[in-house]
Amino acid sequence: MTDLLALTAELVDRLSVSFEEAGFVHWLQSELEGLEHLEVTRVGDNLVARTNLDRQYRLILAGHTDTVPVNHDPELPGGSNGFARVEGDTLWGVGSADMKGGLAIFLDIARTIAEPQVDLTFVFYAREEVGQEHNGLGELLRLRPDLLEADCAILGEPTDGAIEAGCQGAMRFEIVLAGARAHTARPWMGRNAIHRLAGILGDMADYEAREPVIDGCTYRESIQAVHVEGGVAGNVVPDRVMLRIHHRYAPDRTAAEAEAWVRSFLTPHLDEADSVEVVDSSLACPPSLTHPLLHQLRDTGSLEVRAKLGWTDVARFAELGIPATNFGSGDPTIAHSRDEHLHRDSIERTAAALRALINPN
Repeated sequence: MTDLLALTAELVDRLSVSFEEAGFVHWLQSELEGLEHLEVTRVGDNLVARTNLDRQYRLILAGHTDTVPVNHDPELPGGSNGFARVEGDTLWGVGSADMKGGLAIFLDIARTIAEPQVDLTFVFYAREEVGQEHNGLGELLRLRPDLLEADCAILGEPTDGAIEAGCQGAMRFEIVLAGARAHTARPWMGRNAIHRLAGILGDMADYEAREPVIDGCTYRESIQAVHVEGGVAGNVVPDRVMLRIHHRYAPDRTAAEAEAWVRSFLTPHLDEADSVEVVDSSLACPPSLTHPLLHQLRDTGSLEVRAKLGWTDVARFAELGIPATNFGSGDPTIAHSRDEHLHRDSIERTAAALRALINPN
């Protein structure tokens, strides 16, 4: 039996910070091409490996190869978290939770299960931790969507061995409020654009989260101010202020419905000279656990099921009409932190559930 924590440590030691994944991907490619039961295709720094056994279902196992930058800190052993450190049953290091542990499970399945009960498509894609325009899964969708044809998908994002179903959609808005300049000695002769934010910010602070329940999963929506720009000089009433807000919405709403809700939320505070623009939008993904394979994953492993409150690439599969869910090892709450780590129990529980799904006999 493979020591999955040790395998993850090997992957952690192969650094793959965003845009610097090529060496790691080359190594993965050599590992996968050595397996006769897999057909391997490389598209840029993205790898797709497929079985072709003519099974009833085809399941995608997908994970990103990149990590956030290494944290350099003199208080850390060795001065950084850029290398693997195993203490007992815990592995420390950048990417250990997000998501070298998930990749280790997929690589081990690829190496050791030559005749799974379902056809498998392993997708190792680049640049997930940066802007969506760079996302390797998006690149595959544009260039080789045929490689992503499947009945359902599991994304190995860290969930600590629970199913985090679907994901929420996300939108960023840029709001510009107008005012009129004046000397601060005579502010009544102008209109302070920054002061006009008070109503919007107050309503957001008082916002009571909508919590729809979808397939037994409770999603919690949010609307938050994330950036403000304004001001001319220390003695000038400002005539313009820009506010960016971020809205996460549940998958029972479309992007158009979510945008309409935000605009209605803002309308009482807007004048004709003001503007509201959507600057970024990511679609939501429904839980999709009714698909036979995902239903089997949930029931066979008696796994905890909860809503994914953030956004993940399961939404990209949803765009293709492929039911998808998040399921991986590692605690998502410590991902990206200086103390990122992975427990043996987490990776072994996750691997056991996936193996029971893929090769029940």
